[in-house]
Amino acid sequence: MSRITLSRYLIEKTRSHNTPADLRFLIEVVARACKGISHAVSKGALGGVLGSMDTENIQGEVQKKLDVLSNEILLEANEWGGHLAGMASEEMDKAYQIPGKYPKGAYLLVFDPLDGSSNIDVNVSVGTIFSVLRCPADSFSQNDSLGEEAFLQPGTKQVAAGYAIYGPQTMLVLTLGDGVKGFTLDRELGSFVLTHDNIHVPQSTAEFAVNMSNQRHWEAPMQRYVEELLAGKDGPLGKDYNMRWIASMVADVHRILTRGGIFMYPRDAREPGKPGKLRLMYEANPMSLIIEQAGGAATNGSERILDIQPESLHQRVAVFLGSREEVERVTGYHHQG
Repeated sequence: MSRITLSRYLIEKTRSHNTPADLRFLIEVVARACKGISHAVSKGALGGVLGSMDTENIQGEVQKKLDVLSNEILLEANEWGGHLAGMASEEMDKAYQIPGKYPKGAYLLVFDPLDGSSNIDVNVSVGTIFSVLRCPADSFSQNDSLGEEAFLQPGTKQVAAGYAIYGPQTMLVLTLGDGVKGFTLDRELGSFVLTHDNIHVPQSTAEFAVNMSNQRHWEAPMQRYVEELLAGKDGPLGKDYNMRWIASMVADVHRILTRGGIFMYPRDAREPGKPGKLRLMYEANPMSLIIEQAGGAATNGSERILDIQPESLHQRVAVFLGSREEVERVTGYHHQG
C-alpha cells in the first residue's frame, strides 16, 4: 500500500470539498518552509546558526540567530504565492504587508517561527507553530495596507492550525478543523508522510508539565492544584503523578498529544499586570485548537482559550491544556477562587 504524503492528503481533502484549493496550497507552502527550517536546525554549529543576535524582539526577548532565520524563511516562502492577505509573527512588531508586486489572497498567516529557541544551543527539540485565519472583508486601508485589526479574531475563527517539531524526527501536526493528523518528514523522499492518523489525547493522565521554579509566584488555585498533584496516591487525587518540563511548548504539547498530560503556564505575581506569559495569537490559539480537535481541553483558568477576543497582536494569556479531566479540575479550582 502506497504511503499518503501531505500533498496527497490535502488534494483528497480538496476533492471532497472540505478544503479550498487556496488553503491547500497555503498549507503546502508552510510545510515547505518548515522543511527549510528543519534543515537549518539540523545543521546547528556546522551551519553557523547557533548563538544569539544583538537584537530583541517585540517581547523584549533576545533573539537567537535561528529565530531570525526561521522568521525570514516563513516570510519569503509565503509572501509571493497569492494565498495571503498578510502575516503576523511573534518576532515582528507589526503585521507584515504582502509586497505590492504580488497578488493578495483570502487568508492570514500567524506564526511563532521557532518556539522554544532557548533550547537551540543545547540540542533540545524546538518547533514552529502556525495559525490560519480568513481575512475579513474591507480590511485594507486606502493606502492598501493591512491593519492589526484584521488579525484580532478569536481562536474559534481559525480555519487551520499546526506545528512542526524538530526533534529526532521532524513532524508536522495539522488540524483543518476535523481532527488531528501527524506527518513525519521522509528525508529520502523529501515529503511529509502521514504516520499518525486521528490523534487523540487520553482523557485522564498521571503526568503534568509546569516550571516548578515559579511555584512561589502562583495564585492560590494553582498552588492548591499542584500541591494535590505532588501529594500523590496519599492525597485527594489518589494517584502518583510524574512531572515533565522541556521549556519548549511544541515539545511539551507533542508529548501530551502522544500519551496524555496537562501543560500549564499560569499567570503569576512577578508581573501582575500581565495575564500570562504565552502569546494568545501565536501559541495559545493554535495549540488550543489542536488539543481540542484531539479531544482535549484548553483554558486560561477561567474560560475557554478559543473564545477569548484578542485585543492586541501580541496579547499574552495563561494556558492550561491537555487531558480534559485535569484541565477541567484546575479550571474548576480557579472558578472557586
